[in-house]
Amino acid sequence: MNKAFVKESDNEDDDDAVALAQAIPAGAKNYITPSGYQAIKDELLQLIDVDRPEVVRVVHWAASNGDRSENGDYIYGKRRLREIDRRIRFLTKRMDSAFVVDPSVHYGNDQVFFGATVTYLNTAGEEHTVTIVGVDELDPLRGRISWVSPVARALTKAREGDVITLQTPQGVDELEILSVEYPEPITD
Repeated sequence: MNKAFVKESDNEDDDDAVALAQAIPAGAKNYITPSGYQAIKDELLQLIDVDRPEVVRVVHWAASNGDRSENGDYIYGKRRLREIDRRIRFLTKRMDSAFVVDPSVHYGNDQVFFGATVTYLNTAGEEHTVTIVGVDELDPLRGRISWVSPVARALTKAREGDVITLQTPQGVDELEILSVEYPEPITD
């Protein structure tokens, strides 16, 4: 059957909703740092103001060339437009559900809360430094872990010098908290 008559599935929207529901525990807020919120906002504005208009221009040009059934620019452009629109909807939902938390309010505190940068020592003697951030900001390779992760949950509310227990797939691990840091408040 010709692809022109086959409706593509909107399962991606369902996938986005499932990812949103799985990432944030039921009934919990979508915590995010001010910089994470700004990054989402910047991506959304880039998609709306730059990427989408450029793709629309290309699709319009490709459509004016005639036969669309074998026009690669048109077919790819329409697919890319759907991807951009899907991402715009997802980011808009994320921004609507976001609860911005400024970690600098805890500056000077030695207790672990959202936004803390924690250095700890595990049972194997390995030192790790992680920053507890929102689910939309996580970047494990840069030491940014989600507040819903097992490590972040174990660390939360502990203080410098505390030794906490973490259940891992390999067994129990003890983490000694060496330092807790927060960003300095920005004064205008």
